[in-house]
Parts: sequence; structure tokens; C-alpha cells
Amino acid sequence: MSQAVLAYLGLGLMGYPMTQRLLAAGYTVHVWNRSKEKLAPALAQGAIAAQNVRAAVEQADIVLMCLFDAKAVEAVVFGPDGIAAAPGVGKVLVDHASIRPDKTREFATRLKQANGMEWIDAPVSGGVKGAADGTLAIMCGGDAAAFERARPVMANYAANINRMGPSGAGQVTKLCNQVIVGSNLAVLAEAIRLAQNAGVDARLLPTALAGGFADSKPLQIFVPRMIDRPVESIGAANTMLKDLDTALDLGRETGTPLPVSGLAAQLLRTLAAQGKGEEELSAIFDLYGKAG
Repeated sequence: MSQAVLAYLGLGLMGYPMTQRLLAAGYTVHVWNRSKEKLAPALAQGAIAAQNVRAAVEQADIVLMCLFDAKAVEAVVFGPDGIAAAPGVGKVLVDHASIRPDKTREFATRLKQANGMEWIDAPVSGGVKGAADGTLAIMCGGDAAAFERARPVMANYAANINRMGPSGAGQVTKLCNQVIVGSNLAVLAEAIRLAQNAGVDARLLPTALAGGFADSKPLQIFVPRMIDRPVESIGAANTMLKDLDTALDLGRETGTPLPVSGLAAQLLRTLAAQGKGEEELSAIFDLYGKAG
């Protein structure tokens, strides 16, 4: 079976390392980005620049995209010379954006009606480092056969890929992920400040708690980042706030109480109100005052 030809739309913080790994695996990748200058590193590694979205899709068997929000996704898919304007029968679109499940289902139906293309919602977890290292977790929703076609491609930048159900199921699973991570951030900030105020070196917490019930990737990653704020961001507070707000909306729609997630969202909203919404997630620690 011949290797699929790919298109990648959106070469931002996550999209570029994914594209880089696809190129390293030998795929032909047609690329498009709204800001053309961001294409340069991928082009230097063998990617092919597309004149517009439609041109990229016309050349590809599988189209992947990683955009910020539903507004950007809708513009790229259904705008002039967008994905929906290209022939789509037999092709698969893999959407790595984190958007509302109902929007995903709406977009998937519209695209299928417009050109026959299958839509897989495939939000990711693991950050930029996970994309670069090929260790992302990807949670998917959509047609089972389309998912199986796209899985070998995603396996080049992900270590854990699961189909969670029909269209929108991947987005619901990502919201569950964000509920857990966002709530953890607030709890970790509390624990660090408690340790500091009680005279314990909080830098030792990840080592001391490793292997116990409190151990987790957020503990190991974010404790040092909260104490010694890194220059390189692994995600903005406003992005997490967007996802938690979406989870709270889904909670209301499904009659699911989410009190802890609501508190985490309010803490991040407070951070945003202080003008720190675009700072790294670890900035939530700033809300807990200074060590006594």
C-alpha cells in the first residue's frame, strides 16, 4: 500500500513539530499557514508550500490541521478556497484543535454534505514537547474506518491514540483531560505555597512524592515551573481557561456538576483580569501570595 500524501494546515507551536516528524518519516506534506513566514522551517526540511488551503487539500489523501479555536477552524474549512471547496470523497480531515463537541459535530456534518470528506476530531495532550518527542496522547471521535486510515499518520507524533466514539467524542475526552489538569494546577499551587510557608523546600516535593498516590505528570512538570518560572511556555493560562469554560458549558448542558473545575476556571479568570492571561500556566501560582 502506497504512503498517503498529506496536507498540514496551521504550523504553530504544535503544528510545526508534528509536521517536522511527518517529514522525517518520509511523508510528502503540503503545508499552509495564515502567516507565511512560519512555513520557512518546514519548507527547508522538504515540505511543499500550498498557494491556499484548497490547493493543499487537492493534493492530499489525509489533511491534518491544528488551529486555535472554532472560529479559526470554521474559516479554514468553510471559507473561500477552504477545505470544503476541494473534492473530498475518500479523504479524511484530522482536526487537532480543541473546540466544543457540538461545534465539531456541526462542522463534520457540514463538511460531509459539502464535499463528502470524513472528519476526525483529534484533540491532543502532551504539549509542544510531546509533539516534538512523538509522545502525545490523542483522543479521537468520528467514523471508525476513517480513524483507522488516519491512525498510522498520527502515530508519527503520538504514543497513545484512541477512538472514543462517534463525532465529538474526542472533544469530550479532551475536556475531561482539561478538567483534571486545570484542577491539578490550582491544587499544586496551594501545596507549593503551603510547603514554603511551613519551612519546607518545595523544590523537593516531586522527588519526595514520586511513586506515591500524589505523584503525577503535572506534579513532576509544574512544581519546578511554578517555583522557577521558565522562559519557554508550554501553554497559556487563557487557553486552559477557554477549555475549562467549555467544560463548564457541557456540564450545564448534561446536568453534570463541576464545582472544582469552576473554581479552577475562576482562578484563571482572576489571573487574566490581572493581565497575565497570556502567561504560562504556571503563573496561577502568583495568585497564592508570597511565602511567609
